[in-house]
Amino acid sequence: MIRNIAIGFGLACLTVGQAFGQQDPQMTQWFNDLAAFNIGAAGEDDLTHVNAWYRNQWMGVNGAPVTTMINVNTKAGFIPGALGVQLYQDEIGQESNTMVKLGYAYHLPTLSNGAHVGIGLNVSLFSKSFDANWIAVDGVANDPAIPTSNGSGTSTDVDLGIFMRKGKEYYAGLSMTHLAEVQMQSLNIVPTRHYYFMGGYNYPLSGDALVLRSNVLAKTDLNATAVDVNVNVLWEDLVWGGLTWRPGDAVGPSAGIQYSVSKKEGITTSEQVFKLGAAYDLTTSELNAYTPGSAELFLSYAFKFITTPVENKYANPRFL
Repeated sequence: MIRNIAIGFGLACLTVGQAFGQQDPQMTQWFNDLAAFNIGAAGEDDLTHVNAWYRNQWMGVNGAPVTTMINVNTKAGFIPGALGVQLYQDEIGQESNTMVKLGYAYHLPTLSNGAHVGIGLNVSLFSKSFDANWIAVDGVANDPAIPTSNGSGTSTDVDLGIFMRKGKEYYAGLSMTHLAEVQMQSLNIVPTRHYYFMGGYNYPLSGDALVLRSNVLAKTDLNATAVDVNVNVLWEDLVWGGLTWRPGDAVGPSAGIQYSVSKKEGITTSEQVFKLGAAYDLTTSELNAYTPGSAELFLSYAFKFITTPVENKYANPRFL
């Protein structure tokens, strides 16, 4: 039955006229990688961030979404601001979606209150393909709206984001994806514009040793809206655990570990941060009759290596 629901959703996106559907990934631990959802957050610090995601949604359901994503961002160095690269692959039923994004975030001068603001733009290439091995209760042979052969298409688009953070105290951001809504070549499918609002505030419970972190992400395509509310506790800047609530969909406990290493060896100074997080969404919608939930893994490596050139000094012995 669920496979039929998923395929029915896919068929709804393949109508004779232009169709609109969601193409953005959903992640429960989104607060670990803000730049993946708002390019304005790229280059927040001096580290190069390499983040990897894997999400198996609605486990046990044949054809349910499986998403992998890699997101990289770093300060450019040769120009003000930061650069970002994102690659994600999403499989759902008979449909496959692939997207590559290249982005740039410009950092404004620090505000009078000490907050930093970034304004970013992504340029993306989106590819969608499907096979025509349909499964339907009433058959599809006599329905001209249902393709009888495999199909694929591509489109280019842009994302826009603005992001503000004040140290470890709070952050807020607004972003839009699929801003141009360009129709995919060879398919009557138009990626739908999505709007995101994100915000968070940290409450020190015991200095920096124990911090309560609150995060909220609201996303909408103006037809449907989803809100993620997350609260987690970070202990000794090492271990964190918390809960995400997505009303009408899921409750997701999550936990992770992060470890920082700073070294100075000779003329080389390095800073590295390792993060590992896991989440499990307990389905609260009507789908809970068919699936126990969704599993998600997050892995991050951030680094900075600086080599200080040796300064050679010369002296003439005549003047010693």
